[in-house]
Amino acid sequence: MTSHPLGLYIHIPFCRQRCDFCSFYLEIHRASRAEAFVRSLIHEIGLSAQQHVAAHRPIQSVYFGGGTPTVLATTQLIAILSEIRLHLTLASDCEVTVEAHPSTISEQDLERLCQAGITRMSFGAESMEDGDLAKIGRPGAVSETITAVTQARTARFANINLDVMYGLPGQSLMSWQRTLTQCLALEPTHLSCYALTVEEDTRLASNIQRQRSPAPDEGLQIEMDEAAQQMLGDAGYERYEVSNYARPEYACRHNLLYWTNGEYLGLGPSAQSYLDGTRFGNVADLAAYNTALAADRLPLEDRAKLSEEEQLRDAVIFGLRLIQGIPTSHLHQHAANYGHEAVTARLFAQELIKEDGMHSRLTARGLLQADTIAGQLY
Repeated sequence: MTSHPLGLYIHIPFCRQRCDFCSFYLEIHRASRAEAFVRSLIHEIGLSAQQHVAAHRPIQSVYFGGGTPTVLATTQLIAILSEIRLHLTLASDCEVTVEAHPSTISEQDLERLCQAGITRMSFGAESMEDGDLAKIGRPGAVSETITAVTQARTARFANINLDVMYGLPGQSLMSWQRTLTQCLALEPTHLSCYALTVEEDTRLASNIQRQRSPAPDEGLQIEMDEAAQQMLGDAGYERYEVSNYARPEYACRHNLLYWTNGEYLGLGPSAQSYLDGTRFGNVADLAAYNTALAADRLPLEDRAKLSEEEQLRDAVIFGLRLIQGIPTSHLHQHAANYGHEAVTARLFAQELIKEDGMHSRLTARGLLQADTIAGQLY
């Protein structure tokens, strides 16, 4: 039996409101909806353990994402984790992350989550300037982020991540640098810095189309990305992926599974899985999800068995997001498989990819165009 790491992703499909930039599947939180969902999820955990052979391997990381997992009651989150432990095997050093909006969690909640075995808190700060938050329809205030991080540390969380975004409407290079300075003052172990992207069918996309909000300035975003790399590097954080920085030994183990083409099981509406060379996903509809599980059926919607060439393609595209890059032989084999030799040669000639020993990786300029390069190599 393979001993490759296995991750578990739990999608909690609720928020108090939808932010302007968000395109994830979610529902507005209601207590009755949440109770029905938790019942269904607990049933799905048991069914998945019975039906997926890989589920019997030790799980290296559990990630509660969403949505906003902490709009659920802390008792509900702990009940879900207890059910996971009942049916699945967690490695002794399993990384267990819970995403949280700072306004949705108290010090008592944090203490109980820590005692229950959550090892990592990830707070969606987005910005450390209240004006930025208002412009993206993000509820809450910067003071709540400061309080949440302080309380998490009091609750004895040693591993704390902050998510922040750059290129927000009206955000300047200077205000972005102020956000980074305030984040660094909180001394998180991990920082995720995401360039604002405009997703279809979001309020942000509509606002830009109607000229109520400016579109992201790509040149400014490049300056902001370079500022983050400089400031965070100087502060002792290692950039290990396009958008992610960590203190030594604090890289997010769960997200590394995605970028190294590792295997993971996803539970909850819209959650995606990758096991034994097969990608499959759950239905992105809470009512349909509940109905399937009430009938003792896993709520699966899409399934695709990947060929060896497709598995290598994904390993190349995801792996190039990592600062360490990928084996050069993998890049050239992928190019041969898909007739991308000319594309690959051009990326090297434009100094967007470079060889570093036996590995190939994106250059500093290439990292700024990672998504575009991925599209060219797909």
